[in-house]
Amino acid sequence: MPDAVAVLTGKCLCGAVEYAVDDAFEYSMNCHCSNCRRTTGSAFKPFAGIRRERLRVVRGKDAMLIYGDGDDASDVHCGTCGSLVYSVVREGTYVHVAMGTLVDAPSIRPTGHIFVGSKAPWYEITDDLPQYREFPDA
Repeated sequence: MPDAVAVLTGKCLCGAVEYAVDDAFEYSMNCHCSNCRRTTGSAFKPFAGIRRERLRVVRGKDAMLIYGDGDDASDVHCGTCGSLVYSVVREGTYVHVAMGTLVDAPSIRPTGHIFVGSKAPWYEITDDLPQYREFPDA
């Protein structure tokens, strides 16, 4: 029998949107692109990528604000507090969970910095993780 996968909980700032996600993330990065900076209001977005069907919204589906086309590429926010909860990416097959919304600690950690070619000029990366100008090839 295969090992059971832990299920993590995540939620927005006000708690109106809550999700469950398998702790089976395939990759994790810190994204420095201008879109992630603007949607988070921060220097970068730490995210963990997983197949879309492995994340389930358990509360507040009607409270979600979806920015983008919804199916192929979009950012999913709480419509009440504005928190970015996750992004739909890779032609709708994956989600990038905003790691700051996780209540439970995931087993994965970011392994690099992506889109450093457009990072905020006022932010200095001070760790030793690899830096990629764009998204690295899988």
